[in-house]
Amino acid sequence: MARSFLLVLLFCPLILRGVEPSRPNILWITSEDNSPYLGCYGDPNARTPHLDQLASEGLRYVNAYSSAPVCSVARSTLITGMNAPTLGLHNHRSSVGVPAAVVYYPQLFRQAGYYCTNNSKTDYNMSINGRRAGWKDVGWHASGKKAHYRNRKKGQPFFAVFNTTLSHEGQTTDQAYGGRKASNPSQRILPPRQVPLGVIAPFHPDTPEIRENWSRYYDNMHLMDKWVGEQLRELEASGAAENTIVFYFSDHGGALPRGKRNIHDTGTRVPLIIRFPEKWKHLAPKSLNDTGIIDQLVAFVDFPAAAANLCGLKIPDIWEGKPFLGPNARERDFVYLYRGRMDERYDTVRAIRTKWQLYVRNFSPHRPLGQAYTYPFRVLASMGSWYEAFKAGKCNEIQSRYWKPRGGIEFYNTAYDPLQLHDAFREQPGKEFEATLQSLRRLDVESTKTGGNGFTSAEEALRGKLLEPGARDTGLVPEGLTQRLSADSTIYEHVNALPAEEWEEVCSVALKASIATVGDAADLLRSMKSESATVRYWAATGALVAGREAASLKAGLIDLLVDPAPDVRVVAAEALGHHGESARSLPVLVKVVHDGNVYESLAAANALEALGRDGVVPMDRIKSVMPEKIRGEGARVVEAIEKIR
Repeated sequence: MARSFLLVLLFCPLILRGVEPSRPNILWITSEDNSPYLGCYGDPNARTPHLDQLASEGLRYVNAYSSAPVCSVARSTLITGMNAPTLGLHNHRSSVGVPAAVVYYPQLFRQAGYYCTNNSKTDYNMSINGRRAGWKDVGWHASGKKAHYRNRKKGQPFFAVFNTTLSHEGQTTDQAYGGRKASNPSQRILPPRQVPLGVIAPFHPDTPEIRENWSRYYDNMHLMDKWVGEQLRELEASGAAENTIVFYFSDHGGALPRGKRNIHDTGTRVPLIIRFPEKWKHLAPKSLNDTGIIDQLVAFVDFPAAAANLCGLKIPDIWEGKPFLGPNARERDFVYLYRGRMDERYDTVRAIRTKWQLYVRNFSPHRPLGQAYTYPFRVLASMGSWYEAFKAGKCNEIQSRYWKPRGGIEFYNTAYDPLQLHDAFREQPGKEFEATLQSLRRLDVESTKTGGNGFTSAEEALRGKLLEPGARDTGLVPEGLTQRLSADSTIYEHVNALPAEEWEEVCSVALKASIATVGDAADLLRSMKSESATVRYWAATGALVAGREAASLKAGLIDLLVDPAPDVRVVAAEALGHHGESARSLPVLVKVVHDGNVYESLAAANALEALGRDGVVPMDRIKSVMPEKIRGEGARVVEAIEKIR
């Protein structure tokens, strides 16, 4: 009691004078859908003077990743301090229950006396008490266009987020962009006809629409930069700049096709600039040769832990991130990247990114990267232009890959291939391939210096993340089944309560399914009889990946047409379609569209459409059996069948 009284006497005069708090303020300035297309990141075509100035005054991270290539999943990772698949938040615009033990970073800072504001995007994939989580649920004092740190009490520290959509992919449409510069193309930063071939990505064909979208995108980046300048001037005018650590970053990569929604660097690598005022520069890490460049790997899952550590707050045990800033900062050996359903399309992908390599595991290799997403086809003229060029045979091999099925594994040496154009699994035969494979499978040498998790290869690291005790990757459970299994708890609690051997079986069968061949038929048949619906789902997926050559799987697939789990029936029915059994499979799929929950219905609609696009069943036949109205995102599948042919 005496000690507490002395502390009050000591600090009371400071409180009465309203001096700056003894902890730093945190300001996050965020933009949407942009890779590091900035002058300070070496882009000669960018006009971003305010961000370039911020970088000159601070630190520029060159290995920062958003964890996921779409906004809601990335923001769900940020708000929880946990990898989205750990909690089941990996599917875009979903609403998944989370355990009460989750600590949202605004809650943590609010409890420590910070005034926490969000201006203004939330877009979280959680539900709380049966409804989608809102800003009050996660601890913000205020959220919206009027939320601002200036509304705090005198002397109160703040954590404030300001977000802009000026660089979002939707801002390239005629409607959104038209009033700004389209009427006077000569005033553009990079007029379409002057877009150099070096700007047009090698995976894009050179079409007028692609040039137009690149031109508009650079204009939008310039507008975004002006907005950032306004936020920085406002901070200076408020008098709080000298006590505020400023972060600038994008929510993920983008925004042109093969950026957003894509797990390669074009979709996940983001700009990250952090400026420390003089008062707090002792907390800043040392840059490479005092250049202001930081090359350590960081991911969104680390940001809350880093901010908490800077401000002297105890990092919650449940958080998965590493505090890359502040006292006893920790580095990571690799970044775990993930994607699940985006809009109406399913595509489960996981990846391990080290400084010099990218290891990708495609769990849906039978689907192309470039699925018929209605939204980007609607807002990006470049998407339709690229697709038409592909159908007309005007794309080279690299440009065509986006529209074709993939391999289950991809390996890239990113030191020589920063755009990930040359997959070692695909391009190098024989002994040369084996040598490259062994080289790429080893984690970077630096990993042995930082402690890490004891993994010696990217392959082992990915498996370790899927299996991690207390943080298993729930994304291996299909979304419709997730809704059923979490009816009485959360998918996080359900998956982490499973016996270790059962979850290990799920992971092993899923990994096998992604690269399944005829030689795996016996193992897949055994897995089709598993008591676990998730295992049966992946066994059926393996049959779909193995293709019609695996004729011995046909009987097992027929048995799965009456499986208790609709998600299993859907995959089995699609696989059977490739075995000439569309008369059996189509009625099963149509019934799930009608009777399944909203996610099972969506999966069935996707399977029906895929049978048409793959040429297994005439698309007119698919249109005749597909319901005209489907709940939720399924309506977009119907739209795609009509408009994207």
